Amino acid sequence: MSMRATVKSVLGEKNVRILRRLKRRISSQPAKPSGPAKPTGLDAISGDLNKLAQHFKTDKWGIHRYTQHYQRHLGHLKNESFNLLEIGIGGYNRPGQGGASLRMWKQFFPKAQIFGMDIQDKSFVDEERVTTFIGDQSDPSSLNSIADKIGDLDVIIDDGSHRSPHVLTTFATLFPRLKDGGIYIVEDTQSSYWPEWQGSEDLDAAHTSMGMLKRLVDGLNYEEFVTENYQPTYTDLNIVGVHFYHNLAIIEKGRNAEGSNKRSALKQRYAKS
Repeated sequence: MSMRATVKSVLGEKNVRILRRLKRRISSQPAKPSGPAKPTGLDAISGDLNKLAQHFKTDKWGIHRYTQHYQRHLGHLKNESFNLLEIGIGGYNRPGQGGASLRMWKQFFPKAQIFGMDIQDKSFVDEERVTTFIGDQSDPSSLNSIADKIGDLDVIIDDGSHRSPHVLTTFATLFPRLKDGGIYIVEDTQSSYWPEWQGSEDLDAAHTSMGMLKRLVDGLNYEEFVTENYQPTYTDLNIVGVHFYHNLAIIEKGRNAEGSNKRSALKQRYAKS
């Protein structure tokens, strides 16, 4: 006797028909996915700053190559709650233009509060987790007023006028207000070399943004200075890393006091004292 006939004789004709209908119903149902559904749209690229920059049409990727460095230095904040302030929203005084990078930051940092400051009114950019202010980065009182409204500053990006006096004023005003462990970024440092943009052809010019940034590197090593009675500056004491890329500088804030071996290495010098 065949297997089919055996099953039929055991179950009976009625139960066999029920089983056949159940089998047809099951086989017509779509197969369940074996794992979670793959993200689509913006969610599919939300972890890639290069792709997000292209999507939102910010020049942080394209004209420049900044987002690959942002990914490296800000990636640890991906799912953290924090405040990011970007100076310079873009679009100049053209109505309805600007805000591309603020939208990019919002997508990349799903728990962050994103703030933008510009000398023009960019309030059309405001939305959930994105807030803009009108401010002048050449005016310390304007900068401090906005910082007061934001509160904690975890990441500061200077993408403003790129004029050296403005860059220096903004850094001197806001870096002390940056939290320990925070990141301060200066974009478009190429303008430091352009006299037409208040820079200088003199590579050692102290008044340019690059001149200031180069001094920070010396300040990292202030404990190695042999100048008697040297008094470390605020930045000497509170910068633990400075990273330079093409037209971009990224500064890490923290307590800089690792100590020095200069007295043992320079015994003859210090034996006199």
